Amino acid sequence: MPEHREIFGSRVSLDTTGSKIDPLLVLESLRTSGLFDDAGGRNYLYQLSKAVPTSANVEMYCKIVRDKYYIRTLITASREIVEAATAGEADADMLLDAAEQKIYDIRKGKGGTTLQKLSDLIMGDVFERLGELASDKGGANKPISTGFSGLDRIISGLNKSDLILIGARPGVGKTSLALNMARNIGVTGKKVAFFSLEMSNMQIAQRVLGTEARISSRKLQSGELTSSDWVDLTTALSYLKNCELYFDETANITVPDIKAKVRRLKNVDCVFIDYLGLLAPSKRSENKVQEIADITRNLKLMSKDLKIPVVCCTQLSRGPEAKSGRVSRKPILSDLRDSGAIEQDADIVLLLYREAYYKNEKENPDEVRVDTAELDVAKNRHGPTGTVNLTWDAEHTLFTVRDRFYDEN
Repeated sequence: MPEHREIFGSRVSLDTTGSKIDPLLVLESLRTSGLFDDAGGRNYLYQLSKAVPTSANVEMYCKIVRDKYYIRTLITASREIVEAATAGEADADMLLDAAEQKIYDIRKGKGGTTLQKLSDLIMGDVFERLGELASDKGGANKPISTGFSGLDRIISGLNKSDLILIGARPGVGKTSLALNMARNIGVTGKKVAFFSLEMSNMQIAQRVLGTEARISSRKLQSGELTSSDWVDLTTALSYLKNCELYFDETANITVPDIKAKVRRLKNVDCVFIDYLGLLAPSKRSENKVQEIADITRNLKLMSKDLKIPVVCCTQLSRGPEAKSGRVSRKPILSDLRDSGAIEQDADIVLLLYREAYYKNEKENPDEVRVDTAELDVAKNRHGPTGTVNLTWDAEHTLFTVRDRFYDEN
């Protein structure tokens, strides 16, 4: 009500000058400022002073004020959405993402961020999080284990708001590694959303089932299954029944689309995306490098906004390796395609390497072990880097940790 707005403004003015606040002083303040009639006059102010609520129902009064605030905020957001849509200055995807963000912020009670003093942050957010971690018996607030013990030792698991990239050459096994991680997380009861831009839901579910049952992909593709295989498949299915792993096969999807789907799924603990090069940009650009930069920045913003780790696979380019004449075929950070933005936005970069991938280049290819792999933690914003030794079971598309692992730094 406009009367209440004027009365409240008068109270604020009195408080600013250090004056005491009572009905008579508010009345005089309104009179001297020329707002006496706009505030309802003497009789209305007198009625208000007699209708002072008691503290008995203060929680209900607070709820009413809060609800009215949210309604006003929603009206304002709706007006801004309509204005942006009618202005025609953005495409539909950008408008939808902006609209959803506004509604999401209202639901979460999110206001604008402000500068905060270090000691306030430590006493508030940092100590609060440390207390939650220390008392968290169920592990709800702790970093998420990848299921690979050697990797967890180096990166301490997947942390909230982190962007983790898994880079590898085509055919080395980045999709298999991501699926292995997602499965490891899902069977613990954590909810995982896996966006596969390269394989259908049926194909990827079949791969997970085959890995769990230890049945080769060739058998699953051909359907040449024995009675023993069917028993193994049934056993694997019963184990995976409670796995909180959700798949989406939408092609040409954008990061805002993924964010919207994750929000609708609710209570998602971790997101996997396979892979970066197939994500569609939110806005088109003639410069491919700029498009990739926009995508990786949006991935990082999504992880921060949703407060969950986002794991994204990305292909490594062979161009730098060939041009530099490097003797070692082990990937390095500069092998990331359009690496500048990718390396900058990522909190953790994991580079997968299998020597057998290059066996035809070896003098004695038959001596190369086909069951070994290395996962290099090439970047870790929160701690050390290092290498994890893995065993690769190509028949069942399964990575496992070997007994020995070592740190580089």
